[in-house]
Amino acid sequence: MNSRDIILQRLSERSGGKLHQPECDFSVLERPSSSVTERVEQFQKIIESVHGEVHRCTPESWIPQLSGILSSRGARNLLIPAAHQIGRALRDSGRDDLPELLIYDEPVTSWQAHLFNEVDASITSTRGGIAETGSLILWPTPDEPRLMSLVPPIHIAVLEASGLYTTFHEAMRVQNWKSGMPTNALLISGPSKTADIEQTLAYGVHGPKELIVLVIE
Repeated sequence: MNSRDIILQRLSERSGGKLHQPECDFSVLERPSSSVTERVEQFQKIIESVHGEVHRCTPESWIPQLSGILSSRGARNLLIPAAHQIGRALRDSGRDDLPELLIYDEPVTSWQAHLFNEVDASITSTRGGIAETGSLILWPTPDEPRLMSLVPPIHIAVLEASGLYTTFHEAMRVQNWKSGMPTNALLISGPSKTADIEQTLAYGVHGPKELIVLVIE
């Protein structure tokens, strides 16, 4: 019998009787149902309150709007996924008003200096969003590794309005997170920010300086 079994045996033989797993009660996390429009409005209000930026788009307008956003920032290039539909749509758009499209398709060690010093912006998909906290859910993959949303100074995230949940608990329950978590899941609620002892807030010190969300309705 190993140490773990000894501990469990002692617990089961405790004088207070057999231990039982208590029933979970998540009712405190439940919220009244709301429409997609209401969730989008709540999400936009909260994420903009913490310096995030939201653009409401349609499946037809998101690329032209993205082009305008990048042009207004003077972005020289945009890091895109190789396989995801977002990357394919941008490559196939045929637009000449987009900046240079960089495909993330090689190990970071082979182009680390370029990634950290020369890439102006990146775009990623999202697994959904949380209206209550104004948060994005990112589930990094080899096609969209975490560095895409962490390193470039401008991170643009594409969020389907139908993928907005009222609460974090609802997102986990509906998407059945308990069936398999990735090694890394991200909840992003605004651009990277930090403050010194004098409470001077600075953006972009440890991550993107700007977070721009394209909500596809």
